Amino acid sequence: MEMQELEERVGTLLHERKYAELRALLVELNAADIAALLEEIEEEQLPIVFRLLPKELAAETFVDIDGDMQEVLLRAFSDREIKDMMDELFLDDTVDLIEEMPANVVKRILRQTDPDTRKQINEILNYPKDSAGSIMTIEYVDLKQDMTVEEAFTRIRTTGVDKETIYTCYVTDHDRHLEGLVSVKTLLLSPKESVIGDIMERNVISVNTLEDREDVAHQFEKYDLLALPVVDQESRLVGIITVDDAMDVLQEENTEDIEKMAAIVPSDKSYFRTGVLETWKKRIPWLLLLMISATFTGNIIRSFEDALSSMVVLTAFIPMLMDTGGNAGSQSSVTIIRGLSLGDIEMRDVLRVLWKEVRVAVLCGVTLAAANFVKLMLIDRVTYLVAAVVCLTLVATVFFAKIIGCLLPILAKRIGFDPAVMASPFITTIVDALSLLIYFQIATHLLG
Repeated sequence: MEMQELEERVGTLLHERKYAELRALLVELNAADIAALLEEIEEEQLPIVFRLLPKELAAETFVDIDGDMQEVLLRAFSDREIKDMMDELFLDDTVDLIEEMPANVVKRILRQTDPDTRKQINEILNYPKDSAGSIMTIEYVDLKQDMTVEEAFTRIRTTGVDKETIYTCYVTDHDRHLEGLVSVKTLLLSPKESVIGDIMERNVISVNTLEDREDVAHQFEKYDLLALPVVDQESRLVGIITVDDAMDVLQEENTEDIEKMAAIVPSDKSYFRTGVLETWKKRIPWLLLLMISATFTGNIIRSFEDALSSMVVLTAFIPMLMDTGGNAGSQSSVTIIRGLSLGDIEMRDVLRVLWKEVRVAVLCGVTLAAANFVKLMLIDRVTYLVAAVVCLTLVATVFFAKIIGCLLPILAKRIGFDPAVMASPFITTIVDALSLLIYFQIATHLLG
């Protein structure tokens, strides 16, 4: 059944109050699909639908819905329902929930958790927000080197029901120092009398609790991992990060970079959860800064007013030159920022990057100038000298725009700033002023 048909069917069953039939329909669906259906349901009907779901499916669906719906449900739930929900959630999902909810809802959540769980939640919340420790879970399966495969399976069956993943098991000593790992596949294919210490993998990739979570997320992509162990300063295993949490981090970081590249102060809220005033606060600082910086271009034009009045035709080509320069600079900056983010470009690569962008700039500038020269002659019908001024400016503008576009993000990272800040708006402002200076200088020399 297509999603649209499902939405219509759920709406009909809700309207007709056929809850038994609705429950039978929902239990056959995936949690992510149910979460998508809940987005189309009226707010007052959310608790009704949610209460029809079995506990485990309800918990999986609860994790997939957005923060607004989670808050609506938590406010509608009784204390008993909140406790049942918290019992089904993994610890890292509970921590994420607590970070999203307002204080009065958080108090209700914490009241329904046992002291040990509250202590574990507080330990994770104490880690820096952007660290590996803040996104890890302590729900993993640990084994000992002297265990046999049969004993390992017994431990997995005993403790695995409450663990986020049991596919990868971690081998620790009696002081919880990480010694190795073994997958369930390896256990299944090994004789039951085999000793874990003989079949485990000793070369384990791990991260420190204070390591940047974006760097951690990229390790999942680099090494094709499903889970990554997290150790403290003494190499003791304190938790693991699973691939779904790594994907969430990458999505958040990409969204943050996009907002910075669009001259918006990053927000951790979704579009509709961000109020008008809050959106205004996040957009206006950069707009004010860019508006003030754009006055430089106005001053440049004003300083050449007399020259423009004697050759008015030059004015018509100013927008094209500024836009082309800005676009050329943005192409380079976005490419370099993405390369820096993925680790493809390092600080030591600056000369290689510069040499490549120089060649690309020359090819792009000459191609654009040639195409523009034909247009100027056939359509605009300007003189050869005016066409030469515009085309030479175009080559020089594209050249310098690409150089600026590739160097500024690298320079920003070198001095500790986020390279995304040096993206489109900021570089465009610089290139606009530069293109005008080049244009008027070339016009002055060729046209007098």
